[in-house]
Amino acid sequence: MLGIGELAADRLQRANINPATGLATDYLNHFNEVVMLLEMLPAMPECAEDVLAWEPADYQTHFENSSFSERQLAILAYHAAPVRLRTHLDTLTLQINEAVRACQTALRAADDPSQVAQAVAERATNDVKPLIAMASGVIHGHVGDRDAVQDREEAQAEIDALFA
Repeated sequence: MLGIGELAADRLQRANINPATGLATDYLNHFNEVVMLLEMLPAMPECAEDVLAWEPADYQTHFENSSFSERQLAILAYHAAPVRLRTHLDTLTLQINEAVRACQTALRAADDPSQVAQAVAERATNDVKPLIAMASGVIHGHVGDRDAVQDREEAQAEIDALFA
């Protein structure tokens, strides 16, 4: 449970994991890297190879394969995070992956990456970046006032169950 034992708030905070949500912004680096490459395409079409080599990774896989010093803690905290937040983040992740895959498909279909570079870069800016911003909001617990009230109610119910 978040806030207790291995998942104590101070330990999570030191590891750059949000102690309220159990989620880490480090996961977003996986997407920010490909967005940077996509946005560089108009000036550097040779980045297309790196864009095409990019593969989706879910939260746990990202941390299992990362050099993040507290990767095991990040995975543990993710599984302890409120299900609603994890589900929301996972849904956004699928949407990000879909948008990046569409960019990759456009690059593969073009005879020359420079022919579609501008359109692909614009898609990264207009479609992918806002989804990453929404995912960041989930990680930071900013998913709307109604959601915040529900989170507090769920947390209180978990605390009450401990003392029952």
